[in-house]
Amino acid sequence: MGAMTKRTARAEPLSRERIVRTAVELLDTAGARKLTFRALTERLATGPGAIYWHVANKDELLGAATDAVVADAVSVEPGAGDSPREAIRSVALGLYEATEAHPWLAAQLAEQFARRPWGSVAPRVFEALGRQVRALGVPESGWFTATSALMHYVFGVAGQNAANTDMAADLPEGETRTEFLEAASRAWEALDPEAYAFTRAVAGQLRDHDDRQQFLAGVDLVLAGIEASVPGAASA
Repeated sequence: MGAMTKRTARAEPLSRERIVRTAVELLDTAGARKLTFRALTERLATGPGAIYWHVANKDELLGAATDAVVADAVSVEPGAGDSPREAIRSVALGLYEATEAHPWLAAQLAEQFARRPWGSVAPRVFEALGRQVRALGVPESGWFTATSALMHYVFGVAGQNAANTDMAADLPEGETRTEFLEAASRAWEALDPEAYAFTRAVAGQLRDHDDRQQFLAGVDLVLAGIEASVPGAASA
């Protein structure tokens, strides 16, 4: 009976998937700087040699963790009645929510696209968005530009959200995001009315905006431009 209990409690076998999953957990709680093989071996209760058998170094580990999160974020399959526009919004929102759930992700996405575009992350995102851009009827000559525009918008907002998260952590004790935006809005309203007429006019929207809804509105603006490039769109 005791032997059976011991077999039942046996730890999950070490695998690349388990290592990457644990790395994501460490990244979420401690950040990229504190993701070390020592911390990983302690969390996995194994030796460093066993991890090196599956992952060569920290760069490879970060890339694998980024790819795992991105793969999950863009894995939403369009419904039977979903239009390409709806599918693009779903993919974009999946990436947006992933960067909110994983504060380290935005920086790693920028790193992967800038330094390793031949890796798995860039093609995965490009494929998820590009298939739907093609389905919109965009001419082949415009596929790369249209998909790039969508991707850069999504990642630009993701980077800003990551900066906002870092800023929120540094707010004085007790100060909320709402109070911070209220102060920023009042400062805009107090600007010189001749030099900053427009900025003063939208100060209230700064105070009241919802980040998620603003993000989706931006996706729609980009999509409107892309759809306008489809032959016959103007006369449709």
